[in-house]
Amino acid sequence: MNLDVRMPIGLMFTIFGALLSLFGLLGDPKTWEQHPLKVNINLYWGLVLLAFGVVMLVLAMRGRGGERS
Repeated sequence: MNLDVRMPIGLMFTIFGALLSLFGLLGDPKTWEQHPLKVNINLYWGLVLLAFGVVMLVLAMRGRGGERS
């Protein structure tokens, strides 16, 4: 049995990262400007999740390419 969980994990993190990044970009700036550090945490963590998801997808594609039936 050849089970590779990198593909579904990569898809999940990529989708969540894209949604969170869009929420951070398109959201109301008043929500994060009220915090003491004035940091748009939704945007930054969305980009982190998106990068991690893309790395997992790339690793899944590389792993799949080396398989032979």
